[in-house]
Order: sequence, then C-alpha cells, then structure tokens
Amino acid sequence: MSLWVKIWQLFWMLCCWLVSWFVDVVIEDKSGLLVGSVGDPPDKTKMKQKNKNNKMCFFWNKISTSGLKIPSFSHLLFGSVRFGKTWWRKAVVAWVVLWVLASFWTFWCLSSQVMDKRKETLASMCDERARMLQDQFNVSMNHVQAMSIMISIFHHAKNPSAIDQRTFSEYTGRTSFERPLTSGVAYAVRVLHSERDEFERQQGWTIRRMDSLEQNPVHKDEYDLEALEPSPVQEEYAPVIFAQDTVSHVVSLDMLSGKEDRENVLRARSSGKGTNRLGVILTFAVYKRDLPSNATPEERLEATNGYLGGIFDIESLVENLLQQLASKQTILVNVYDTTNHSEPISMYGSNVSADGLEHVSPLIFGDPFRKHEMRCRFKQKPPWPVQSMGASFGILVIALLVAHIFHATVSRIHKVEEDCHKMEKLKKKAEAADVAKSQFLATVSHEIRTPMNGVLGMLHMLMDTELDVTQQDYVRTAQASGKALVSLINEVLDQAKIESGKLELEEVRFDLRGILDDVLSLFAGKSQEKGVELAVYISDRVPEMLIGDPGRFRQILTNLMGNSIKFTEKGHIYVIVHLMEEILDSTDVDTPSSTESTLSGLPVADRQRSWENFKAFSSNGHRSFALSPPEVNLIVSVEDTGVGIPLEAQSRIFTPFMQVGPSISRTHGGTWIGLSISKCLVGLMKGEIGFSSTPKVGSTFTFTAVFANGTHSTERKSNLQNNNQPIFLEFQGMKVVVVDHRPARAQVSCYHFQRLGIRVEVVPRVDQALRFMKTCTTTTVNMILIEQEVWNRESDVFVKNLRKEPLVHSTKLFLLANSVDSSISDTLCCTGIDPPVVIVKPLRASMLAATLQRGFGIGNRESPQHNGPPALILRNLLLGRKILIVDDNNVNLRVAAGALKKYGADVVCAESGIKAISLLKPPHEFDACFMDIQMPEMDGFEATRRIRDMEEEMNKRVKSGEALTVGESNKSSWHLPVLAMTAGVIQATQEQCLKSGIDGYVSKPFEAEQLYMEVSRFFNSPSDTES
Repeated sequence: MSLWVKIWQLFWMLCCWLVSWFVDVVIEDKSGLLVGSVGDPPDKTKMKQKNKNNKMCFFWNKISTSGLKIPSFSHLLFGSVRFGKTWWRKAVVAWVVLWVLASFWTFWCLSSQVMDKRKETLASMCDERARMLQDQFNVSMNHVQAMSIMISIFHHAKNPSAIDQRTFSEYTGRTSFERPLTSGVAYAVRVLHSERDEFERQQGWTIRRMDSLEQNPVHKDEYDLEALEPSPVQEEYAPVIFAQDTVSHVVSLDMLSGKEDRENVLRARSSGKGTNRLGVILTFAVYKRDLPSNATPEERLEATNGYLGGIFDIESLVENLLQQLASKQTILVNVYDTTNHSEPISMYGSNVSADGLEHVSPLIFGDPFRKHEMRCRFKQKPPWPVQSMGASFGILVIALLVAHIFHATVSRIHKVEEDCHKMEKLKKKAEAADVAKSQFLATVSHEIRTPMNGVLGMLHMLMDTELDVTQQDYVRTAQASGKALVSLINEVLDQAKIESGKLELEEVRFDLRGILDDVLSLFAGKSQEKGVELAVYISDRVPEMLIGDPGRFRQILTNLMGNSIKFTEKGHIYVIVHLMEEILDSTDVDTPSSTESTLSGLPVADRQRSWENFKAFSSNGHRSFALSPPEVNLIVSVEDTGVGIPLEAQSRIFTPFMQVGPSISRTHGGTWIGLSISKCLVGLMKGEIGFSSTPKVGSTFTFTAVFANGTHSTERKSNLQNNNQPIFLEFQGMKVVVVDHRPARAQVSCYHFQRLGIRVEVVPRVDQALRFMKTCTTTTVNMILIEQEVWNRESDVFVKNLRKEPLVHSTKLFLLANSVDSSISDTLCCTGIDPPVVIVKPLRASMLAATLQRGFGIGNRESPQHNGPPALILRNLLLGRKILIVDDNNVNLRVAAGALKKYGADVVCAESGIKAISLLKPPHEFDACFMDIQMPEMDGFEATRRIRDMEEEMNKRVKSGEALTVGESNKSSWHLPVLAMTAGVIQATQEQCLKSGIDGYVSKPFEAEQLYMEVSRFFNSPSDTES
C-alpha cells in the first residue's frame, strides 16, 4: 500500500505544479510558488496586503498543502488495495483521455497556423508581382508622358519642326528600354476639317480610316496602306504622323475614325490624364501651353495639339516581367480587366489550378474608367500536415511516458528536495556575495573619485582665473596627471567588472563613420605634433547605421589607436574597416605588397597574419561562420609604422599589467591594461582580436565584431546614440581630380569626398591632371586636390602649365597636407595665382566640408544659436535657470556650483537628501536638480523617489482641481529634471537610477560637452523658444 501512497503523492504534486504554473501565467505573477516550498505555509499577515491575484495564489497554496495529507486519509478511510488500484486505473485513463483531447486540439491549431501561413505566403507573393507590374506600368506611363512634353517643345514649339518620322522612330527605338511594357509609341496630330487639304498636301498622303482596320485586323507586313479608305468628312481628325518602327504601319491612320480609340482620345483630352482602352493603348493629350489642373474641357480642347499613344501587349509583356520570379515560385498568375465585373476579360494567364486558395491584388493603371486585378493561386495541393501530426503524436507519447515515469521518480523525490534546499541556500549566499562585490565596486569608485573630482574641478576653476604662463603650465600638468589617474581607475574598474561578469553591452543605433571621425579628432592634435599621418577608410559595403554598443566600440578603437600614437614617431596610422565577406571574397583588401602601395611609403607589418588564426577562417581559407541576415560582421585593422613589439613579448601582449619590456615602459609609459580590456570587449561583441608585428617596422592589430544592421530600423533618428553626419547638399554633383601617386592614400581621399556626394577622378601626376581637365568636356571639374608630397615635387610644373591653360583658372585648387606650411603660399606669391586652400589631415567629413565651404565661399548652413564652442551654447541654455545641487561633500558642492554659475545659472546648494526634499516640495521655482547618488542618512535614489511621489501627488491634485497655483509656478504637470552627479557607474547602479526616476547623468567635474548633451534634453535656448 505504501507504493500506491507514493504514486498518489507524486501524481498530486504534479497536478498542483501544473495548476500553479497555469495560475502564474494567467495572472502574470512572477513570484510564483515553488514545488519545493509546498509544505511551508505562507505568512497570512503579508497575504492580506496583496491584491486579488495574490489571494488566488494563497488559496491554491492552502489547497495543495492540505492535499498532501489526502493519501493517508484515503488509506485510513478506504484501506482497500483493490479500491486503490481501481482509482489509479481510472486516474491513468482520465490522464490519457485528457492528453488525447489535447493532442487533437494541438493538431487542429498547428494545421490552422499552417493554412494561415500558406495564405499569407500567397498574398505576399501575389502582392509582390502586382506591385512589380504596376511599378513597371507607372515607369512606362511616365516616359510616355515625358515624350508628349518633348513633342510639344521640339515639334509644335519649333518652326520648322525639329522632329520628323525618321528622328521619332530612331529615338523611340533606342529608348524603348525605358518603356518595358510598351511595344510601340505613335503620335497623332489634331487636324481640323478646314486644314485637311493643306495637311495632306504637306504630308504627301491621305488621312485613312481606322475602323476598317479594327474590323479586319492584320499584321503590319500583310496589309496594303493604299487599300484603306480615306477618312470620312468630320469636324476634326487625328492622323498619326510619327510612329515607332514596331508600329509604323499606323502612320496616316485617323485615330478618331475608330470607335474605341475615339472614346479613349476624347477622354484623355478632356481629363488631361492618361487613359487606356482595354489595358492596351495608353493615350496622353499634347497641349499648346501649360494648363492648370482645374482647366475645363473646353479650355483643354482649344489647347490640344495632338495625342501621344503607347501600345501595350499585356500578355507577352507580363510573361516577360514575371518570368524571373515565376520560375522560382509555385504559383499561377492571372491578370483580368474587371471593368465589367460580371464578365471579366482575361489578359494573361490560364485557369488551371490544383489548389482552392486564391488571392486577388488590385491593379491601378491610372484610368478611373477601367479596373484591373491580379489573381494568384498555388500550382500544387497543400502538403500533408506532417509537422502537426508529429507534434500531436509526440504530445500523446510524452503523456504516456509521464505516467510511466511516476513510479521511478518517487524514490528520488526526497533526495531532490534536500538538494534543492541546499542549492537554494548556496544561491542566496552567492547572490549576496555578488551584490556585496558590486556595492563594493560602486563605493570604492565613489570614494576614490570624490577627492579626485574635487582636485580636477578646482584646477578647472583655477584655469578660469588670471594666471601667468608658468602657472598655467603647472595647472595643465596637474590636470593631466589627475585625468591620467582617473583613467587608470576606470580601467581597473572595467577589468574588475569584466572578471565578475557584470559588464553588459548596450543595443542602440549608431553611425559607424561618425564614431571613426570622433576618434580621429581625439588623436588629430597628437598626430600633427609628431608628423604622423592619420587616416581611416571604411568600405562602401559597410552599412551606414549599426545596432550595438558604440561606447565600447569607441573604447576599443581608442585603446588601439592610442597605443599606435604612443609608439609611432614617423610614417602613418591607418584604420581600415571592411565586412568579413570582403576579406573572403575579394582581392582588393590584400596587404600591400610594396612600400609604394602603403599610406606613407614605409613598410608595414603583414596585415593578413593578424587574422590568420581567427576561428572565422578555416584552414583552406573559406568561411567557417554563419550569420543571420540582419547581422553584420565587421573586421577592423589598425596599422602603424611604429617601433613594433619585440618577439619575446608578443605572447603576453594581452595580459593585464604585463609590460613588454623595461626600456619601452620607461620611454612610453602606460599600464598595459587597455589591450586586455579590448580583448574582453571584442569577445563580448562575438568577435576575435589578433595582431601582426615586426620590430622596427610596425604593428597591425585586427579585430572582428558582430553588430545588427540598423540601416532599415524604424527607430527615429532623433534617438540615435551618435549624431549622423550631415548631408552637404551644396557639394552634390561636384567633381574633383585627386593627384596622388599612392593608391592607399588616394583611396582615403576618395572615401571622404564621396561621403559629401562629390565625384572623384584619381591621377598620379600633375601633368595627367591638367591633361584630363583639358580633355574632359562632358562634366565640369570644380576642384583639384594635390597631395603635399606631389606638390613639393611637381609644383613648378603645375605653375608653369597653369599660366598657359586658362581653363584651369575656373577650378578651385586645394592642397592636402599634414600641417599648414607658409612655403606653399610663397611658391605662388610671385605668379599672380591665388594660393591653394590647405586641407589639414586627418580627413573627417565635417572638417573637409568646412574647408570646402571656406574655399568656395559657401556659408555654414547651421543656425546661429548652434554655432560656437559648447561653453557659449551652455551659457545660452543655463542663463537665469534656478538649479539645486545636492551633495554631502562640501568640495563637490563648491566645484559644481562654481561650474554652473560660470554658465550663468542661479545655484542653490543642499547638503543632504532630506533638505533637497523640503526645497523641492511643489510648488517651487527650480528648473533642475543635480543629485549626488551616495549620501548619508538618505541617498540620491531614495530622495529622488520621494520627489517623484510628491510630484505625482501634486499632479493628481492639479488634475482634480484641488490645487491651483498662481504666478510663475502655475504648471499643469510637475516633473523636475533630476540628473545624477557621477563619474561612471556600473550596470546595477544604472538600473537603480532608472527605477528611482533619475533622468540622466553628468560627470564630476562638469565637462562642457557632456553637460550640454544632458542639459539640452530639457532646456531650450531663448532663441529657440522665441522661434
């Protein structure tokens, strides 16, 4: 009997678990009851405070708890083994019957889903074909209408006419590819009866009747034009005078003598729009002058010169159009003219089909008097629902196996329950330790940065005072040392977060090219000081927008390029970005084989060796990775001509705090933790990192990263993490000749010019550039860009030819140099030629556009209030704003207050969260609040939560009319912007800030750029408000 008791307990516990799971799903209670805690009754005092859904869980817990005692009661009450076996047999039968019904229900649901999917597929395929057909028709209609305008200009507006039959047939024949749905085009001129004799004398033929040809249609090569009867006398005629070779047999035919064509022509003339007859002929009226859209039919009749018609062969043309897709799909397509819905006219397709599904897609051919539609069906019958049958059968098998497994599981239940309780205790200890570690990181970060922020903030304020040169140098040195210490702290904390697994990546949309421009701007000054050429090239196949973590991607690039700048004294630093597919499928991205093909002419490390050990490449060189369609796999290389890495140190290059050698450490410094962090970040981005280095030649670091393609995302551009590069429309269509004998450097120049919409032609020498400009007659060369290396070698030749060739004087001259050199102007000062505009490397889109605007005398398109340094803009935003600063540290209060007062803000300070709550109780006159996170008594999280509660209560009172305020505090809704003052927080702190109602973050000490990014989200400048 004990065996049946155990089986009954197991069965009852399974039923309790299933019902509990169902209740949790229905009421969305994420804190449902575990099976292991069924025996522990809940706290009744806490359950009274929960809502109705939690009360349901409470009652069910009581039922399931008391249900475990049922087997013992049943044993005492009934005591019969026979009754127990009978009951168990009935329970098993009920279980099996229940799951049989469930399997049938599953089969019906899956079959319905398959049928719905089949219908959606048919609708999608049919709509796609209808859209293709309609788009092609619209293209043809637009070209026919454009041809009518051409006839109006070059035939009727010219005397004598610039078009004859030969010109018309040759032009229409050579441009027939623009009208893929038309088999021919013809033009009929409007002739009044009084003009008929003179017209026939000029043309040399008689106007013929059209109706006889309609009644007895023949091929164009089988009928005699002279056998057609002359057109009868009528008020006006429409004889065809121009026709494409394919329909040249209609020349001299009167389009108004045919019944259907006459109706088509008259409708086109009175409406001013294209009309078609049975979907075969599209007709446009040609007017003497431009008419308003609301012109009357009489005005259109008076202004009519003729009629241009396009002849369609729907059946053959639809067949050709859909052949590409139809050969790959399993559907039948029919096109009907449904003007008469009871008797539709079949224009394409057959009626043979083995499937009853049919989808109808409407077709709009521009004629309101005729209706067309496309009907699609599958060729084959739907397949057997094997998946549905397999799923339902699997459910039934699983149900039977569950019944069989009950007995074997009983002996394991007690041991599993004990292990579960032990694991629960260990889990709680691990979670507590993890929370303690995270809190320790946040506390250590705050406590270390607090005095450093005070030091940096006071130094920043000291720089705004009157200092002599020596004092300014001392302050800058102290600032640089402090920032280096903060950077080291950030790197150590990042390493700690990586080791603890707390570092998480964002998923936001960003502009890759904009990030590369920003990174170049960081190192531009250093590279110009050292004379090192800095450049970036991104392949055209890389999408404009990506989805990922732009901050961490920028951190990787900054670490790699920072090392390159540190160890490179001459030559170049070159960043190249490609898709992984380009590396595998193209030879254009191979490592340069000679020094002439490198960026600066110096030898470089073999780039291919930096990625040869990646898992993405198999041993035979073929791809060994697979991406889902929306994912983009980038491969980024940072190439330099620095000192290289010693061979004995290359094995430990990614080890944290491990320096390559004492001599290099003394010369260049650094903690050597950036590469370790970069490797971990690349791993989080599903990528790999490697390098190739040759001592005294240079190094090349290459890494891959997987992002989502954000080009077709529906996210609004205003929410981008990085601002997209502006589109400079004033440069669209311009052409530049780039004179550079190094292909890699010329490729970089082409990349940046093409970003601005400028067409580029590359030549290696100056004489070739002049020869090209002299022979180029089709397009105007707006500018010529000469590399400084070429200029230093061939400037004399250029000046000599420039004097001889006046054609070049209309072209703007630009010089691409690493720095501004006064000798460039001295070269041309005595020649009477304007000196070239110098473009200083490294090239970025915004810098290049600004230089070109200055060279061409084009003004900046941005509004005045957004120009100038961030400090001026901040003063415009913060002037007169009343801001509350909350911080328990007096030094931080002074630093923050001094920074905000510098921008014109009215600052009030509070030393605790309690005082902040009393000051911010609505109604108040504050515009924003800067809140420190960690404070004694009440931290920033709790203070912000209470502020939000007060605002919510005030909003309710205002909405109900209980609270009415006057004066400047009269607001319909209260929500004060609260910004946390921090120097960087971990992910847990960020989530806590969002939950407590904090709106954003500002760094300590305040930086103008970052402060502007946050403040501009809430404040508008006075000029913006007035506009």
